[in-house]
Amino acid sequence: MKHEKSYTEMMKSLAHSKRNVDVKKILHIYIDMVIDEAIFLHQKEKLEKKIDNALDMRDKQKFELLSTKYRRLMEKAT
Repeated sequence: MKHEKSYTEMMKSLAHSKRNVDVKKILHIYIDMVIDEAIFLHQKEKLEKKIDNALDMRDKQKFELLSTKYRRLMEKAT
C-alpha cells in the first residue's frame, strides 16, 4: 500500500516550503542592502580623502569637481 500524504500534511509542507522561499528572498534583500551600504561608505570615504587632498593642494578645480560628485552621492543616499 502506498503512503499518500493527507491534505493537511500537503498544506503544511507547502506552507513550510513557501516560508523557506520567503526567508531566502528576505535574506537576499538584506545581503543586497549590506553590500550597497558598504559600497556607499567606501565611495564616500574615498571622495572625502580626495577632497581633503585637493584642499591641501589648493586645487580649486579638483575640489569643485569632487565636491559635485560628493553631493550627488549624498543625494542618491537619501
